[in-house]
Amino acid sequence: MTADPEGFIRAHTIVASPPACPEIRLWLATEITPMWQATEELLQRTGVAPPYWAFCWAGGQALTRYLLDNPELVAGKRVLDFAAGCGVSAVAAALLGAERVEAAEIDPMAVAAIAMNAALNGVAVEAFSRDIVGSPCAWDVVVAGDVCYERPMTDHIYPWLKRLAAEGAVVLMADPGRAYLPRHGLLEVARTTVRTSLELEDRTEREVTVYRIVG
Repeated sequence: MTADPEGFIRAHTIVASPPACPEIRLWLATEITPMWQATEELLQRTGVAPPYWAFCWAGGQALTRYLLDNPELVAGKRVLDFAAGCGVSAVAAALLGAERVEAAEIDPMAVAAIAMNAALNGVAVEAFSRDIVGSPCAWDVVVAGDVCYERPMTDHIYPWLKRLAAEGAVVLMADPGRAYLPRHGLLEVARTTVRTSLELEDRTEREVTVYRIVG
């Protein structure tokens, strides 16, 4: 990771609001910021992993919209935003009055971005960088946006998410039609269309389904 993550983020992103959740402001890469055009060589030279945290993906937007429209799901609860990316769902949960909000990421740059995004919205989010898959259930609500994009990832996380649901947590997962979404243990609770970009997806809109995982 670069020696000055906050400086790097400020230099390569701008403050913007995702289309599906304009109530929230984030440090994001857009067509007019250097991150959008950054090459793999540049990222390697600056010690930065692929900047997934610099974008608010369709799955995260739909999941966040669902929380904003159903605040009782997280108000007063202990919430985990798993594979949090930019932390948009964590920020939403904190804005909605969650008792405690944690955001788990494996990329230290994402953790820095989440901290900056929480500060931008005036909320407290405890972000940390480690793989917590397999941890005992310590949350009332667990949210995960767009996490089934590769089979190894799905195989790694889904049994754990199902166990958390079986242990009593409300586990919500949003998926925009990825190939490796499990075909069992999912209860659809919402569906929404999210505007996206051809630089991120293969279309300008994505239909995203929000599921509750049944343990």
